[in-house]
Amino acid sequence: MEESLTLVTLHSFGAFQCNLKSLSPLHSDGNVTIAALFSLFNYYCMNMYDSRCEDEKPIEFKLRSYQVSLAFIFAIEEINRNTHILPNTSLGFELYNAIDSHLNILEETLLFLTGMRINIPNYTCRREKKAAALLTGTAWETSIQIGRLLNLYKYPQITFGRFDTILSDRGQFSSLYQTAPRDIFLSHGIVILMVHFSWTWVGLVLIDDHNAAEILSNLRGEMDKNRVCVAFVEMIPFNWITSDFTSRTRHPQILKSSANVVIIYDVTKSLYGIIIYITIHPITWKVWIIKSQQDVTTDVHYFIFDPFHGSLIFGQHHPEISNFRKFIQTYNPSKYPGDHILALLWNTYFNCSFSGPDCKSLIDCLPNASLEMLPRNALEMDMSEESYNVYNSVYAVAHSLHEMNVKQVETHHHSNGEVNTYPWELHSYLKNIYFKNGAEKLMLLDSQRKLDAEYDIFNLWNFPDGLRQKIKVGTFSPNAPQGQELFLSDHMIQWAIGFTELPRSVCSESCVPGFRKSPQEGKAACCYDCTHCPDNEISNDTDMDHCVRCPESHYANTEQSECLQKAVTFLSYEDTLGMTLTYLALGFSALTAGVLGVFVKYHHTPIVKANNQALTYILLITLIFCFLCPLFFIGHPNTATCILQQSTFAVLFTVALSTVLAKTVTVVLAFKVTFPGRLIRWLMISRAPNFIIPICTLIQLVLCGVWLNTSPPFIDSDAYSEHGHIIIICNKGSTVAFHSVLAYLCSMALGSYTMAYLSRNLPDTFNEAKFITFSMLVFFSVWVTFLPVYHSTKGKLMVAMEVFSILTSSAGLLGCIFLPKCHIILFRPHRNVLHHVRNKGHFKGNVNFTA
Repeated sequence: MEESLTLVTLHSFGAFQCNLKSLSPLHSDGNVTIAALFSLFNYYCMNMYDSRCEDEKPIEFKLRSYQVSLAFIFAIEEINRNTHILPNTSLGFELYNAIDSHLNILEETLLFLTGMRINIPNYTCRREKKAAALLTGTAWETSIQIGRLLNLYKYPQITFGRFDTILSDRGQFSSLYQTAPRDIFLSHGIVILMVHFSWTWVGLVLIDDHNAAEILSNLRGEMDKNRVCVAFVEMIPFNWITSDFTSRTRHPQILKSSANVVIIYDVTKSLYGIIIYITIHPITWKVWIIKSQQDVTTDVHYFIFDPFHGSLIFGQHHPEISNFRKFIQTYNPSKYPGDHILALLWNTYFNCSFSGPDCKSLIDCLPNASLEMLPRNALEMDMSEESYNVYNSVYAVAHSLHEMNVKQVETHHHSNGEVNTYPWELHSYLKNIYFKNGAEKLMLLDSQRKLDAEYDIFNLWNFPDGLRQKIKVGTFSPNAPQGQELFLSDHMIQWAIGFTELPRSVCSESCVPGFRKSPQEGKAACCYDCTHCPDNEISNDTDMDHCVRCPESHYANTEQSECLQKAVTFLSYEDTLGMTLTYLALGFSALTAGVLGVFVKYHHTPIVKANNQALTYILLITLIFCFLCPLFFIGHPNTATCILQQSTFAVLFTVALSTVLAKTVTVVLAFKVTFPGRLIRWLMISRAPNFIIPICTLIQLVLCGVWLNTSPPFIDSDAYSEHGHIIIICNKGSTVAFHSVLAYLCSMALGSYTMAYLSRNLPDTFNEAKFITFSMLVFFSVWVTFLPVYHSTKGKLMVAMEVFSILTSSAGLLGCIFLPKCHIILFRPHRNVLHHVRNKGHFKGNVNFTA
């Protein structure tokens, strides 16, 4: 009798009400038979190796795994209807049951291999041919456990769980193939989602297995590149017992962390306990980012609020499989009477009764009952991610069998069509299989050529409890152009209860423009204080690490969020200060011209003639120009005015001070004539005092010439003295030359003061010594005060200070020397006669001219 090929998928589940382990596997006849084994229950059992666990009732009926078995059957029936795959061959199936433990998994695997409950390796009691391949999943540890056994027989094994790098090790698992695409870019997609919502402070919950280090490294790497920080990492032991979560495990980091977003990476049975823990403990509402092939559904009642409402779930993208929903709708006990799990569902949800101990025959059922009528949190109607992988696994083996059959027929073309094959012969076809599934999607099993997974992003709606909808709100395509990988419909997202708007998950609030981030010592980079930007620096965006200094032509606004163009300014005639100084300069020059007019008008009077009339006129004319000299300092500077400012000031004041010095020398020499000597007589006859003015002026001209040739004054700008303005000023060029000019002027003033001091005892009528002494004191006071004040001021005030000093020192000369004489000329004319002068000038004692 011909033996049939068998295709097997292996998973695990346990008993509920009926002893499912004692029941024969669900099966369907065909030329080729497919076997499957699934887990539909979670147990309270503390020790899975204890035989008493078989009698313990489960806490959860895992219908999501049941959908996987439905997808398996659906794929087989779809292939049977397809005349292009395995023509003239019908596929059957067998579904095995194993309690979730290492012992029972191996037991059921050996049952599959031997065909008998007494496990005797290397022997088989099967009447039909062994299976062509074995499908395993969804947990990687199940695939590893079975794979090590099947590898001894070179038995083809197809896993439909998450792609795992350890399973792609051909040295250990040369007979194992993986259907699921790789998750290389999943970490990047999760972090891109964080960046999209500006979540920079997130927690991580990971299974502490062989993948944990790699997953954590990938996530941290992507987070560091995108400035997202890890608030905490909760490592769940791989072999964590879910039933003891209330007494053994507390999760203070999840409870106490300020992070409002928590990533649960790859929900498996090891995380069911923490999921239940979250549902029954008053955890602050958080947004859960879940990467899962499993479901977060439990039988725990949430009352009204589901803590996972508003979660965002990353699921590998797959096309819709037509007719799968219709298949589930029409899948019922009357059509599939051998499905004892289906009978249990009808018994549980539709009030049916079992008519016998076989847990198959039902009576008193609800009319027109359908799986579609089950609660949404019990069974999904759309094909899940792992169901799609099972679907593709069946197609992969079917296409491989088809290719092998074609090859065998071509090789044995004289045969009658009967083909004898062995399972290990399928490897060469599985390695290179490249096919289209029922949705016309290209698939392949070679891990080296696998395409990177694309992801759908779902939003979990479960408010009120029982609504249970996963709404697709976006996609992540790692192969899309940069910046376009993530597509998200934000308006469709419902957030967790407690968030009325987009949730925020940050360690520190954002630093607004005008502030910069200042890291907190010993904390993550996302934890910082906000520090105000220094003067004239800005930050024009939120959360800037550094402030940016404005260019010299700009200044920071009050909020220090942008740089504004500085206004160009200078000491102008329109400014109040410039206008005041201009009026003062013109007023004093007019006053000096008036004094000159008085002296010219009364040139014949003794008081005008007494102190060298010519020198008096020179001094007054020079003072007129000294008062007008500040006009070079006011107005928009240019190269000519910058040079004229200092050179004119230096030369005019040199002429004025040398004139004062000449007048003082003349007075002293005039009184020395009373006791003439040869030298005195020669000085008077040769008019030597008249040479003081040109000689002193020539020296100053030489100094100015050297100044202008080496480092002349030039136009400069001061962008810092006055906020918001660029002040156009004249730079003096050489500060040494400028101070040399001032020092020369002060030396002449000191000479005049000395000569005036020597002639202090001469008769008042003829003697200007006291007036000159006071004028020099004023001059010294002005310019000695000028230097420190000048160097402590900036911008226009510096210019104004120099102008004020020029006006003050000039006014001191005018007022101290000439105003007393004008007072006598204009208001005391009786004193300005020769008779009064002679009486006034009578000596009351001897004068020491050599003092």
